Amino acid sequence: MTTKTEVTAVFDIGKTNKKFFLFDTGFREVYREYTMLDDTTDEDGYPAENLEQLQQWLKGMLDRILHAEEYKVTAINFSSYGASFVHVDENGNVLTPLYNYTKPLPEHISKEFYDTYGDPIDFATRTGSPRAEMLNSGMQLYWIKKTKPEIFERIKYSLHFPQYLSYLFTGIPLSDYTSIGCHTGLWDYEANDYHAWVYKEEIDRKLPPIVPSETALSMTYKRRKIKIGVGIHDSSAALLPYILSEKKPFLLVSTGTWSISLNPYNQEPLSGEDVEHNCLNYMRTDGKRVKATRFFMGNEYRIQVKKLGAYYAKAYGYHRKVKFDRRLYMKLISNPSIHFKFEGIKLRRKKLHKTDLAPFSTFEEAFHQLMIELMELQVETSGRAIGNSRINKIFIDGGFTDNDVFVKLMSHHFRDFKVRTTRNSLGSALGAAMVISEEKPGPKFLKKTYKMEKLAPLLLSVQRDNV
Repeated sequence: MTTKTEVTAVFDIGKTNKKFFLFDTGFREVYREYTMLDDTTDEDGYPAENLEQLQQWLKGMLDRILHAEEYKVTAINFSSYGASFVHVDENGNVLTPLYNYTKPLPEHISKEFYDTYGDPIDFATRTGSPRAEMLNSGMQLYWIKKTKPEIFERIKYSLHFPQYLSYLFTGIPLSDYTSIGCHTGLWDYEANDYHAWVYKEEIDRKLPPIVPSETALSMTYKRRKIKIGVGIHDSSAALLPYILSEKKPFLLVSTGTWSISLNPYNQEPLSGEDVEHNCLNYMRTDGKRVKATRFFMGNEYRIQVKKLGAYYAKAYGYHRKVKFDRRLYMKLISNPSIHFKFEGIKLRRKKLHKTDLAPFSTFEEAFHQLMIELMELQVETSGRAIGNSRINKIFIDGGFTDNDVFVKLMSHHFRDFKVRTTRNSLGSALGAAMVISEEKPGPKFLKKTYKMEKLAPLLLSVQRDNV
């Protein structure tokens, strides 16, 4: 009889890709499967997650793996995007669509909230949540209470999305720190409790008991004894393998649609200036704050390279072949200037009426200029996340590790740090597996699993930057 491999199953649910992984006891990936599901719409016609399709895929996927001859599933956990609630009644029936965190919040609701509970900057410094409408998931509950009171009354539990995924398999409603702490507007970091507004509006009555992210419930599922985790917010999950494996303080720059700089060693409260520069807090699994900064770099990058392709008659994808050119870079920084009108980035910078590409004779030259302008924002935001903490190492992961100009400029601007790129497509799934495991990764785990590359500082005769 063939011995089955003991595995932890992880569902990693993004807005686009729904992923399923199996990890063995050494946290090695032994199986993966992806799917994409069609969106549905809410009552206003706005795109929303199709919970019915998702539930069918989750349970069908797990049932298939439970019957696989080569694997023995001993544990299950879930990671997903945050800022999203699923509201259920006393019988566990879902009462509303899973509202998209990009859905606009009525202006009168925001005004009423801040007129009642204080200046947005002061509120943000306490909650680690810059004003961001539905992206502050607590505002979703406030909006429901004010505009759909009959539904609000029927809500027995409001479950953050990772915890709802767990609830589907356990029937036990719970909350965890990582979901509560991710720019929800619910948590008062100074009081280490829900913010006073949550109690005043009786929102706390809708929120299940809080448990540590490491919690795993011993359940019998389909006549099998399995540990089922309570779920974890994806950004906190992605950070966890670094925290468990790296002994010295570090900064993680996670790149993709957003560029997010995460500093788990900066416990300073956010200042008003931090909030105005889009600083926020995430939360570690133990409830400690993570100071973070972010900007819409990947989104802006896609917009601009499409325009470059059209202007220089290059097919989309040509930008991926561009390598760092020292001569071009030195030429461009010898006469610093702004040429790109950014469309999706709200950070403060010189405003242009339109992008000016006339000074650049080639796609490559214009591309280097684009990366210089994006890097100015990257340096500012990462530097703000570092603050006064004693960090000497920076990890870069995500899609921009394949961008040669980006990584070379990072090594240049942060040359007083040890800069490493990490190439790993496991993302938050690995952290979700680790958080409920009794085993912990060894000190060489990151280097081996994440295919790290050391970035040497560029030898450029230019004035040193202040980071």
